[in-house]
Amino acid sequence: MTVSLSTVHIYCDDPERALAFYRDVLGLTVVKDLSRGGFRWVTLATDSQPEIKIVLSQPHAGRSREDGDALAALLAKGELPGAFFSTDDLAETFEAVAACADAEVLAEPDDRFWGVRDAAVRDPAGNMIRIEQS
Repeated sequence: MTVSLSTVHIYCDDPERALAFYRDVLGLTVVKDLSRGGFRWVTLATDSQPEIKIVLSQPHAGRSREDGDALAALLAKGELPGAFFSTDDLAETFEAVAACADAEVLAEPDDRFWGVRDAAVRDPAGNMIRIEQS
């Protein structure tokens, strides 16, 4: 039996701002952009791992008002898990992210005690994103 990761969801309150960050700053490629019922799902992938999809979706998309409200509240507090990315040039990637007005730097690039060199930022929706040197 073989099991592999296929899709990761990242919640966002503003798909356009999220898309500008993940596509324009991090360099991900848009694979699909769907709208339905006033909501939007944008699927992206990296050039190095096109088989793993990253879906940007809104908290209320496809769920009840109550569940959407709960997710939106956690998103607003920055309490939802984000994603960990890897780059071949952390300094260059961090420079691009730090220059983005919609991103918040949490930790500049440094060697971590767990054995990686990485940086941490909040994306436009408040998700913590870690970027490590590959």
